[in-house]
Amino acid sequence: MRRKLLIAFVVLLAIVPQLPVPEFWITQLNYIGMYTLVVLGLVLLTGIAGLTSFGQAAFVGLGAYTAAYLTLTYDVSPWLTIFAGLVVTTFAALVLGWVTLRMSGHFLPLATIAWGLSLYYLLGNMEVLGKYDGLMGVPAIYFFNIELNTGRHFFYLLWVIVVLAAIGMTHLLDSRSGRAIRALKGGVTMAEAMGVNTFRYKVIAFLIAALLASVSGWLFAHFQRSVNPSPFGIKMSIEYLFMAVIGGVGHVWGALAGAALVKVMEDQLQAWLPTLLGASGNYEVIVFGILLVLVLKYARDGVWDFVEQRLPRNVRARDWGDAPRLPESTRPAHGEVVLDVQAVRKEFGGLVAVNDVSFQVRAGEIVGLIGPNGAGKSTTFNLVTGVLRATRGEVRLRGKRIEALRSREIARRGISRTFQHVKMIPTMTVLENVALGAHRRGRGGVVRAMLRLDRDEERRLLREAERQLVRIGLDDHMHELAGNLALGPQRLMEIARALASDPALLLLDEPAAGLRLLEKQALADVLRQLRDEGLSILLVEHDMDLVMGLVDRIVVMEFGTLLIEGTPEQVQASPAVRAAYLGTEH
Repeated sequence: MRRKLLIAFVVLLAIVPQLPVPEFWITQLNYIGMYTLVVLGLVLLTGIAGLTSFGQAAFVGLGAYTAAYLTLTYDVSPWLTIFAGLVVTTFAALVLGWVTLRMSGHFLPLATIAWGLSLYYLLGNMEVLGKYDGLMGVPAIYFFNIELNTGRHFFYLLWVIVVLAAIGMTHLLDSRSGRAIRALKGGVTMAEAMGVNTFRYKVIAFLIAALLASVSGWLFAHFQRSVNPSPFGIKMSIEYLFMAVIGGVGHVWGALAGAALVKVMEDQLQAWLPTLLGASGNYEVIVFGILLVLVLKYARDGVWDFVEQRLPRNVRARDWGDAPRLPESTRPAHGEVVLDVQAVRKEFGGLVAVNDVSFQVRAGEIVGLIGPNGAGKSTTFNLVTGVLRATRGEVRLRGKRIEALRSREIARRGISRTFQHVKMIPTMTVLENVALGAHRRGRGGVVRAMLRLDRDEERRLLREAERQLVRIGLDDHMHELAGNLALGPQRLMEIARALASDPALLLLDEPAAGLRLLEKQALADVLRQLRDEGLSILLVEHDMDLVMGLVDRIVVMEFGTLLIEGTPEQVQASPAVRAAYLGTEH
């Protein structure tokens, strides 16, 4: 159905210039196409990756001014100036991204406003670029000796680029790299624990958005035949973001819907409102402000979401059944020390959260880490997985120190984990969430994904995700959106995602929380099976019945210190443990 709609849309685009459509509307469609390219980048950057930018118009200006300056000054072919614009934009985006993408919260959008204004005033004050008068007389583009000097001729080049960009974006989001970018919006902790270099993917999303804006600027320069700084200021950046929100900032085709809706409304309101109110002025800005408030209140997913809800759900065809298995790492020998924690300490100012704790986990055993609330169990987990840096002490994985490594580097060495509070991507399917766990086992990049050259590897990753879901007993739900699952199945999905990374050590933070009795029994059976296969498991859990019937050894913590370590029977018989949990030794 969706493929048929796309084909119908492309056919409609192909015949529109041949119809007796007024030239005004052809021009409008051309502007909509150029705006769509910029908004597509904002969909990826802001809607998908969660990075708000108010500076995209500046990148449009870089592409436009590069094309205009090189063609007018050095008579360079437009087919070369587009690449020059992309090079200039890449350099600028990498420098700006390296600095600003390390910021979070409100500091990031404020930083984008700052460099957006800086680039705008830089373009307007350079003598060689004509200052605020700009550059005029930019030549038209020639395509096989056909001069694209009219809106109808220009239409085809523009919309071929727009459609290809939208399809490429769709392909990107349906890939290993796309899953990594989509994981950024919910914070970096979970993605880093899956082996994702989150800063790298932030830069990639930022760069793609900037390059799409640059291409739009190149088209703008040769369509307008002149450039000046006014279309590249902060006002236009806000308008691009407005288009993304109105259309649906989380939807690829929402970029087109938003650009079309805002452009048409803007032109029509400029004609209607002065007549209606009997006075001239920028009244359309007031209407847009009211419209934005209403959209944010009642339709936060934009107008395209209403279209999306009426289209049949796009269920992925199961084409990975015969895909080769992903290579697996060598399991440690039974009884080998997999995790060795020695005198680990973590201080938060004057508070000692973990006080010189030591314990080991060997291959083929399940170790329980228990203690009252506030004992330091989750902090110890975070020290082992690199979420927190130890104040002192050593953490060794199969004999190699890892306490100074980043979370993603530790994940790549063979540690995977779940979280006390479920961390997932609710808008992705269960299968895609689990496939994210296998990220470190793939190599496919962004360009290969957009060109659809990564399908063999993608099929292998999806086969691994399905295999782990079968293991956990969630294969019947693999095509459901993860956000629609109850808490119990979500926790099971997290375990499947952790297993997809092929770990040597699995850390489970309260995996039975929210599970019903039968689900807990099934979970225990799965964990015993994993132990028998040689996997090492470190488990934090408050369900003592589950812990005592499952683990081989127990480490008990109290107030950040190691209270006792032993078998379940030894721990149950310990007066010190009873005192820790009940407040008395009797």
